Amino acid sequence: MRARKTFGIILSVIMVAGTASAQQASDTIAPERATGFKPATRTEAKTFMVAAAHPLAAEAGRDVLAAGGNAIDAMVAVQTVLGLVEPQSSGLGGGSFLVYYDAASKKLTTFDGRETAPMEATPKLFLDDQGQPLKFMDAVVGGRSVGTPGTVRLLEEVHKRYGKAEWASLFERGRALATDGFKVTPRLAALVAAEGDRLKTYEGAKSYFFDESGAPLKEGDTLKNPAYAETLKAIAEGGADAFYTGKIAEDIVKTVREAPSNPGVLSLADLRNYRIKEREPLCFPYRALDVCGMGPPSSGAIAVSQILGVVENFDIKALGPQNVDSWRLLGDAQRLAFADRERYVADTDFQPTPIKGLIKKDYLGTRAGLLDGDKALAPDQVKAGEPEWDHALLFGRDVALELPSTSHFVIVDREGNVVSMTTTIESGFGSQLMTNGFLLNNELTDFSFKTHDGQFPIANRVEPGKRPRSSMAPTIVMKDDKPLLAIGSPGGSQIIGYVAQALIAYVDWGMPVEEIVAQPHLINRFGTYYIEAGTEAEKLAEPLKALGYEVKAGEMNSGLHAIEITDNGLAGSADPRREGVALGD
Repeated sequence: MRARKTFGIILSVIMVAGTASAQQASDTIAPERATGFKPATRTEAKTFMVAAAHPLAAEAGRDVLAAGGNAIDAMVAVQTVLGLVEPQSSGLGGGSFLVYYDAASKKLTTFDGRETAPMEATPKLFLDDQGQPLKFMDAVVGGRSVGTPGTVRLLEEVHKRYGKAEWASLFERGRALATDGFKVTPRLAALVAAEGDRLKTYEGAKSYFFDESGAPLKEGDTLKNPAYAETLKAIAEGGADAFYTGKIAEDIVKTVREAPSNPGVLSLADLRNYRIKEREPLCFPYRALDVCGMGPPSSGAIAVSQILGVVENFDIKALGPQNVDSWRLLGDAQRLAFADRERYVADTDFQPTPIKGLIKKDYLGTRAGLLDGDKALAPDQVKAGEPEWDHALLFGRDVALELPSTSHFVIVDREGNVVSMTTTIESGFGSQLMTNGFLLNNELTDFSFKTHDGQFPIANRVEPGKRPRSSMAPTIVMKDDKPLLAIGSPGGSQIIGYVAQALIAYVDWGMPVEEIVAQPHLINRFGTYYIEAGTEAEKLAEPLKALGYEVKAGEMNSGLHAIEITDNGLAGSADPRREGVALGD
């Protein structure tokens, strides 16, 4: 049994409670706020568990497992319910990354359901008439930002390979909730109100999220979505082809191309030809464990591996979580990883990426040498390194912006199969375009708006059929070739820091799952150290400033969900900043 320590700076915001049912969790949801959040809850189970960002989604997955389904069956149920009850974060109109451990073959693999750029897209997609990059929100709202959705195809293809339950049965909960309605939670009501007039840009979203007087949904309202129920019925009966061809596909394309403003170029051929990709997991040894995740087009596993690989050169365990030097090391390791990410990482089907070189121990040891001082790295010290390449190639620096939204869930079934899936429509409410009961993504804004940095091309530039770079980092930690921990988070480019910090807390600082998902966040990507407002982490502000950092406090809305597999069963927890729960047998 591993030793467990209490993280001193989070005592004021964490209180461990017992297992809760989905109904109890729904009744005790507290709205997000910068000054704190509801207590973390630890759930223990014997053989199966689901941790997801909404109680109704977790309950749907739990019930599939209880009825004899497996983790992949539960994945379909969880995602289809999430797309209804948490529409601002993920859904049928978006994309996903899945890290999966198959117990029968004892094999770890990953599936890439990331959106693709339409074949009519050009590198000038996000440039104005003068050749200058558009303002970010000008690019987001409307059809221009919509990529070919991948989630529905991922659900079907992976279910065909690994699922047990009848495909159509996995849509029943989502269809019932869409037909009968569900209660609007504090978080959804607050996000609709905060989005304001931008969400009223197009009629589909306006009529769904606002009443006839223009007032936004209120907490406790019953929200029905008959169009979503019909979409789920079509997919249940006709498979993914019912989404990628026929009426639903035609409606998606019409919505994108005929948007009253900022129309896009998605075509029926883009939908018809979309394919998911199975990719080798990216695994990195850390201490005595293997941390495995999603390689490109996600930068998540590369950056997390780089952060851990740099930190591994220091005794951060002895320093502990209350020592400001731990955060100097972790913060500057993040900055170095992001410098490499901006320079090198993109869809490897289009751009070569020095993956092996970026996570090579010798290279990370050299990068760690930059942290041997006792002050924050100066800006001119934080630049992309020179990892080994299979061949020579130079890239310019990326300027893509990735906003925090998305959702993450984890599942373990009684057979020992493990799902860690991050799913998204990109920024909150995606492109704001809605059709057939679901929102469409704005994923193309994860590309760099610029195509070149001086004379050098940018790796993550827009190209037809290319998948935009992501920070999503679904992770499974392995020990002796067996899964030990499944974890991940939403949060835009902050995902990388959330997951890396959680892994260090788990491996080095010995925290249980309910503490690693609830610990206050301290994130440093580009020089400014962001600390989570309203938590004890603010006590580190002045010590960090003394080391030379600019420090800013603010809300840091992660959505970490984790399940630990132990000799005695399962232990899981859901991030208290959101509305999720962990439920098991």
